[in-house]
Amino acid sequence: MKFLITGGAGFIGSHLAEYLLGRGDEVVVLDDLSTGSWENVSHLEDHPGFQIVVGSILHEFLVDRWVERCHAVFHLAAAVGVELIVKNPWESLITNIKGSELVLNVAHRYRKKVLVTSSSEIYGKNSNAPLREGDDRILGSPLKSRWAYSTSKAVDEILSYLYWKEKRLPTVIVRLFNTVGPRQTGAYGMVIPRFVCQALRGEAITIYGDGNQTRCFLHVRDAVGALAGLMDHREAVGDVFNIGSQEEVTIDELARQVLQLTGSPSPVVRIPYDQAYGEEFEDMPRRVPDITKARDLIGFHPSYDLRGILTDVIRHYEEGRLPEAGSRRRLGP
Repeated sequence: MKFLITGGAGFIGSHLAEYLLGRGDEVVVLDDLSTGSWENVSHLEDHPGFQIVVGSILHEFLVDRWVERCHAVFHLAAAVGVELIVKNPWESLITNIKGSELVLNVAHRYRKKVLVTSSSEIYGKNSNAPLREGDDRILGSPLKSRWAYSTSKAVDEILSYLYWKEKRLPTVIVRLFNTVGPRQTGAYGMVIPRFVCQALRGEAITIYGDGNQTRCFLHVRDAVGALAGLMDHREAVGDVFNIGSQEEVTIDELARQVLQLTGSPSPVVRIPYDQAYGEEFEDMPRRVPDITKARDLIGFHPSYDLRGILTDVIRHYEEGRLPEAGSRRRLGP
């Protein structure tokens, strides 16, 4: 098949492009390179089944042209990362909502299946564990910029579901939980690449908050396999699926493991949320997915544990891909 991946030069999108090409599909990447990078996909340039188009999902002409020419669409393009969302809530809201609406509308025009990537942020402050797809969303004040992203992804999901329910456009919704691995940049607040880079440079590892908040981290290779599996399965249409790991770890323990695996002498420093992100920031104490639906339908099960993930990320940076301190340079493959 020939797939369009919006946001395909980003961290997850570039790994998905690799996965699809590796199994014999063709891939067209549409990306404006605002948070994605040419370096992420440059190694695919000579592959006969690969093509990259530089442009925005807000440009209907481009979206129309390439949706028409492909069999199905993986819609990954979005504003991502806590730091980016907090600093640019308006831009993030508009990009996510308008972009998804345009992609879905064009896909409906040509009757092309769409997989829409959502986020664990959809659950807001709901700290139940494990979180099931039908659980309630618990959000803070709409005046707090943190909730702009969660709201935008909720609108994306509603649009996707209504296009299926009312227009019979085949859509699949996937909620990704803390996906990590090589090529992910810490420039926008992603914790594992930030900790690893700080440790390898011998800088202080900065923990935002008290460090007792917990997360579950999924290797990007497990994530893209699940995305492809759900796109392929006809029974996934019209439904929503959590994709993530269930290995829960505190951020304090995460920092300790990074220090142990790197052998770094870096000290650990805790920074209050209001100093890191401003007084309006709110965080979630816990986030663990229920992955029963994906496991039952496509046999989804993470193959990397946390130690394996950290080892892979550390190796990536030790092989000469460690950016300079403070750099927002995108990370190549």
